[in-house]
Amino acid sequence: MNNIPNKLTMIRVILIPFFVIFMLWKGIPHNNVIAAVIFILACITDYLDGYLARKYNETTTFGKFMDPLADKLLVCSALICFAADPNCVMPVWAAIIIIAREFIISGFRLVAVEKGIVIAANYWGKVKTVVQMVMSIVLIFDFSCSYIAVIEWVLVWAAVALTIISLIDYIYKNRIVLSDKEIS
Repeated sequence: MNNIPNKLTMIRVILIPFFVIFMLWKGIPHNNVIAAVIFILACITDYLDGYLARKYNETTTFGKFMDPLADKLLVCSALICFAADPNCVMPVWAAIIIIAREFIISGFRLVAVEKGIVIAANYWGKVKTVVQMVMSIVLIFDFSCSYIAVIEWVLVWAAVALTIISLIDYIYKNRIVLSDKEIS
């Protein structure tokens, strides 16, 4: 954990409780702006840790485990905050679909590891994550005007669609993991 990418991942994890506090504590002046800044900083650490790990060949087992977990914690924390806010356009069912996908993929990865298979993130998963993060930033700011509300809804639907597409693609391309046959 001594390299910079892993430290950035841990910074992202440490930022999550602060993000949640500012999202949920409406009595703090400009709480949504502070929450958005924290969320954006966390998103930047996500980009930087991957970039630096690849550029300087500092990919570690810890990073392979913790980086996607930190992403899931960040996005799921935001979704739960949105679902808890009656003024947010994020429907609870959409949050449930997105969070359920994360649980399914985490379980799928556990089965893959047990079989000695390492599954890298794919294109659809990366696009899904970017759209979820952009959606989250827009929802955090809560612009409360009609034309931005349309953009919010488009982002919510895009996030849900990409969540489902990435789940199907991920499982289909790695369906061997679910077979009872020995993998050689």
